[in-house]
Amino acid sequence: MTHAPDRYDVLVLAGGPDAEREVSLQSAGAVAAALRASDRCDVRYEEVGHLDDASLASLLSGTQREVVFPVLHGPWGEGGGVQRLLERAGATFVGTGSRGAGAAMDKVRTKQVAAQLGVRVLDTAILDPGVMDAPPFDLPVIVKPVCQGSSIGMRACRDESDWAQAVVAARSSAMPMMVEPMLQGARELAVGLVCTGEERALRGVPIIEITPLKSQERDGLYDYEAKYIRDDTVYTPNPELAGGVGERVVAWTVSLAHALRVRHLCRADFLLDDDGRAVMLELNTMPGFTGHSLLPLACRSAGLAMEDLCPGLVERAWRDALTPSPA
Repeated sequence: MTHAPDRYDVLVLAGGPDAEREVSLQSAGAVAAALRASDRCDVRYEEVGHLDDASLASLLSGTQREVVFPVLHGPWGEGGGVQRLLERAGATFVGTGSRGAGAAMDKVRTKQVAAQLGVRVLDTAILDPGVMDAPPFDLPVIVKPVCQGSSIGMRACRDESDWAQAVVAARSSAMPMMVEPMLQGARELAVGLVCTGEERALRGVPIIEITPLKSQERDGLYDYEAKYIRDDTVYTPNPELAGGVGERVVAWTVSLAHALRVRHLCRADFLLDDDGRAVMLELNTMPGFTGHSLLPLACRSAGLAMEDLCPGLVERAWRDALTPSPA
């Protein structure tokens, strides 16, 4: 077995051109701090916009030990754009390759793959604002971008007025939009997987239940504010679940991650309907690392601190580069 180096040169990419830039800056700052605290990494932190081959080449040091940690969120930074640049440059990097990243960023495509694997998913319709006057499902429904994260652009439509506003917004948006039934009162679960250090397979970390505040002012929706702005969302590691539910959603996430060729880390989101049955919403190949983020919380609850998680991901990327597989 090849021994890992004592230290790594790590290039942390932050920001990017996507709507989730501010979340990326928070995540990347936390990753860089954890890598520096580990005493295993020499870290370069670079805030970037929309890179091209030339600008990326100027960032790469070319040392044999360098690993890129692209802590970018959104369609370009997480959905295959920067991954294609890194692959063309021959760079070793943390996270899923361009093909898997692109597939996972597309929520409709991900749900199609999941359904083929036997994973339960919500019904979905593409919103065509030119021809779709009435909602495709009984209200209430959720309207959200097909390729976007952090609940950016998500709308809850509880009545006809909400629906009409969502259609108007879709007409002015350059992003494809999708519609799903809203499962009111459903429990929301986050299922994380990681593969670090000498591990060869993704493994589950504790499930996190997400409970946004519901009051006269708050509708209990896990939207952008509930994720990143407010501090009233409750996160419960290892929640009490009916027999077999926890094992089932972890197994489903592992199966889907393998089908999408996910590497190193991911997080899948599920809802539990009134009968306690799980349905999958989406899979995220570069989950957040902010103070509100779910994957670091899950890892901490299992005794895996950021100072161990982040260098472990770097080492796994380095080892994978020695024995590359199709990405």
